[in-house]
Amino acid sequence: MANRRTFLRWSALGATFSGAALEACAQPAPVRPAVISTWNHGLPANMAAWEILSAGGRALDAVEAGVRVVESDPQYRSVGYGGRPDREGHVTLDACIMDERGDCGSVAFLQDIKNPISVARKVMEETPHVMLVGAGARQFALSQGFSPENLLTEDSEREWREWLAQQEPEAMPEINVENHDTIGMIALDAEGNLSGACTTSGAAYKLHGRVGDSPIIGAGLYVDNEVGGAAATGWGEAVIRVVGCHLVVEFMRQGHNPEEACRLAVERVISKNPDWRDIQVGFIALNKQGAYGGYCIQTGFDYAVQTREMENTLLPSGSRI
Repeated sequence: MANRRTFLRWSALGATFSGAALEACAQPAPVRPAVISTWNHGLPANMAAWEILSAGGRALDAVEAGVRVVESDPQYRSVGYGGRPDREGHVTLDACIMDERGDCGSVAFLQDIKNPISVARKVMEETPHVMLVGAGARQFALSQGFSPENLLTEDSEREWREWLAQQEPEAMPEINVENHDTIGMIALDAEGNLSGACTTSGAAYKLHGRVGDSPIIGAGLYVDNEVGGAAATGWGEAVIRVVGCHLVVEFMRQGHNPEEACRLAVERVISKNPDWRDIQVGFIALNKQGAYGGYCIQTGFDYAVQTREMENTLLPSGSRI
């Protein structure tokens, strides 16, 4: 009888282990590495990030290198050098970065420094703080070896002056839904670690001193290495109201795939913003397994993806209207 009980117990255990082994074999292998970023900005940015990822580099290095491409290119008029200025003609920049350990750094209302994402990384690595702003952020950047330069190009200045000539002197600027795009990027490296970056020059012709969601951890960017990461683009005030990217990651934690998580976050934005038809808000997300997706309030939002299985490709996101 004892031998029979022992046999049955080991048989049951064997069946359990066999079932577990079969279940494990049925699970798809994680897609690594992978990188996703917003808009057509993301195509050249992904190329720079992919050079690092495909060589076995760290996701943090990849996202910094990727978004620096866009920050440094004056043809992208809503990010970095050549970005559209505020109401008073000043180019003010916001950026944040976050790694697999949950470490993060941010700068806001930064002037005269071309690559705010690299300043944000210095804040993360060289200070006990998360965010530096304004003159203090500029002073810190100079102390770290960054060089000041004029970020207002001739084209951006001409557009600003044309806009200014049409405004009443004391009128409040209207929300500019066309000129506030951001580059956000999430990367998963070969070791299975996630990092993210987000950088922008903000809404065109905003009030001097305005800061949107892009430098705010949890709003414009969030990474949880157990789950995934998300980045936002669009009208920052609406994203801040729902702490959008943290919300996307939490939806993924609940079991939703990246596109579903982005859609649910957009639905939350809609519920909290009665003027949602007049604004643009979109999210992208990448989970721990390398699955990706995006969703936007308006049609016309796209994102760029690169994996070993997929060439650097621009994909349309899901959308509400």
